[in-house]
Amino acid sequence: MQTKDVLAALSALAQESRLAVFRLLVQAGPAGLAASRIAEELDIAPSSLSFHLKELTHAKLLTSKQEGRFVIYSADIPTMNGLIGFLTENCCGGVPCSPGSDQAKLC
Repeated sequence: MQTKDVLAALSALAQESRLAVFRLLVQAGPAGLAASRIAEELDIAPSSLSFHLKELTHAKLLTSKQEGRFVIYSADIPTMNGLIGFLTENCCGGVPCSPGSDQAKLC
């Protein structure tokens, strides 16, 4: 993952509503949720939700697909895993952490 992509993802997640949306969609799994259901679950006004979904989509953290008259949003799991991988790439100086060690507590 490129540094600019990591910065875009972290910036998008550094807002309470967007973080809540992303976490909800991670829980929903690949099936995703319709925008109306997201708004309902998180009690976010549709106009605000639209803005947050756009920001998360531009950061490549969400995918969307049209199903009839609904737009279904899903967390982009490969991007999420890439972000986690980028953040933990040099964990423990490249040495595997052994369970119970002080280093493992950091991982």
